Amino acid sequence: MSEKDAKQLLVISGKGGTGKTTIVSSFAALANGEILSDCDVDAADLHLILHPEVNNREEFSGGKVAVKEDDLCTTCGICREYCRYGAIDENFAIDSFSCEGCGVCEYVCPEDAITMEPVLSGYAIESDTEYGEMVHGELVAGEETSGKLVTDIKQKARKIAKETGEELIIIDGSPGIGCPVIASLSNVDLALIVTEPTLSGLSDLNRVIGLLNHFEIQGAIAINKYDLNSEVTRDIEDIAAENGLDVVGKIPYDSVVTEAMVHEQSVIEYSSGTVSQEIESIWKKVKSNLRNDHKSS
Repeated sequence: MSEKDAKQLLVISGKGGTGKTTIVSSFAALANGEILSDCDVDAADLHLILHPEVNNREEFSGGKVAVKEDDLCTTCGICREYCRYGAIDENFAIDSFSCEGCGVCEYVCPEDAITMEPVLSGYAIESDTEYGEMVHGELVAGEETSGKLVTDIKQKARKIAKETGEELIIIDGSPGIGCPVIASLSNVDLALIVTEPTLSGLSDLNRVIGLLNHFEIQGAIAINKYDLNSEVTRDIEDIAAENGLDVVGKIPYDSVVTEAMVHEQSVIEYSSGTVSQEIESIWKKVKSNLRNDHKSS
């Protein structure tokens, strides 16, 4: 068992579809044995390529919902008066979809007819893959506790890494800059931003860099489909230089990436062409950065 915490590599992007999972699945094949984690719990897809065999599936509750005991209710209407979300109708029935779990109805009910009960928000899953152990999540449709589920998944991944002595956790993060991304940044040693040379990609990149700067997280940039717009690619390189970030690789556009996805394989295993060679080069640079211990204090 390793006494040191495993280092954490997080792969993120400003929006979906930039190639995060393409890169993470290839990193998994190249790493051969590290702990893997899919923290994109709203739309997890790493399992489609890595084909994990589930060992443990735990229910996760990230919030509560009001439940009323009809036998105790006197229909006094106080709960409806204080509910600010319109979750209690004229018949004093509670709409669980409208309930925000604030608990005010339980607090004001004079008959103790309302209690706050845990609600199933999703699942935390531990699996085996041919590339190493994997911890991933699945959020129930409509639930909004993705940040809490990400935190739970990361804690489980760190625990497994300590038990097995693995030195690295490779994390497929959520797109954007919202709660699940902020949760996934916790204790990260390096965040690899995957971007693409479009105007929206440029805008999203700036937002992600701002987030990393705010939390003082070391970052690096990989430009996917860099040859689609050479002018914007140069803009990305300029932004990287202004923020002290390394551009660790530029991946060309190639339909082989889509072909690999269709065959449910990582591109690094499906093809040995230019894309795979560039991803392997990025992996080597990322490993070098991690060895140099860029983690912020």
